[in-house]
Amino acid sequence: MYPTTGRRPGSAAKFSDYHIWKALMCLDQFIPVGRKRLSEQLSIGEGSTRTLLALLEKYGCTFTNKTGIYLSEEGEKVRNSVVMEMAHLNIGSMTISDYDCAVKVPHASKRIKYGSEESDVALRNGARGATTLVFTNGKLRFPGTDQVVDGDIQDLFLKTFKLKEEDVIIIGTSNTPENAEMGAVSVALSLIGGLKFKKELHGILSSSSNTNELISLAFAIHELVGGLPVCAKSKNNLGIRIEDGVVIDNAYSGAVLEEAIQTGKTYRKIAESGPYKGIRVIVTPIDLDGTVIGAIGVVDLKELFSSHLYDSYIMPSNR
Repeated sequence: MYPTTGRRPGSAAKFSDYHIWKALMCLDQFIPVGRKRLSEQLSIGEGSTRTLLALLEKYGCTFTNKTGIYLSEEGEKVRNSVVMEMAHLNIGSMTISDYDCAVKVPHASKRIKYGSEESDVALRNGARGATTLVFTNGKLRFPGTDQVVDGDIQDLFLKTFKLKEEDVIIIGTSNTPENAEMGAVSVALSLIGGLKFKKELHGILSSSSNTNELISLAFAIHELVGGLPVCAKSKNNLGIRIEDGVVIDNAYSGAVLEEAIQTGKTYRKIAESGPYKGIRVIVTPIDLDGTVIGAIGVVDLKELFSSHLYDSYIMPSNR
């Protein structure tokens, strides 16, 4: 796969689900808000903010007039679908950095194993780490153990949040309050399944889908494969490349993506050029009602479990 040429340097949009959530919160808090102020609140460039706002407009979440950008009724529904509470706290020695942000996710304890998965998500989204706590039998505990949180910390959370059985607390920690918040909220969003946009697949994807229309699918795959790089494009438009939880190229194409679109077949092969040159990738077409409308690819998971590089081949089921 290779990056397309002819695009302006620095034009890649860099934002994640956290920034979309934050934008919804800002649009609700600051009425109205301009793009420049929103960019400052999100700590991303104006170009990325423009792309993010185009995505929200595509989903019917915002509208714009002469005075600024407003949250629509649909945008309020999406915002309200995120059931969590957040507070910046000083947790002390229990965390590893200077600033902490805690997020309560209701009734989510059954989705938690040992907390390591949540820490990985936080690391990929700007934080230095994350601590996960579950509320069971009237006490906050470390997941996978019977160890109860120290009394002072327990009291702090009980004063901050109204905790109920099976609630989860995610504590993001970092060297800035913003990064601590981004890590904690990103984990919380992953636990609740992301933002709930009211769109059907037929209403989103087509052979001419742009980056904004592919982003939700691409991020879902990105999370599913544990943060491995993901690339996607529609048949008639440039695509998207995601690494480490952010969009790093929003005008992307690649030889293997194009090959999968043209043939309608899934390929495993070593990329011969571009950012993944020398790395084995797997790319599969996106088929909608029997028509190939695009393709999506990831680093081949099999590569991670074997040091042996085998020859390029088409998946047997497609031969």
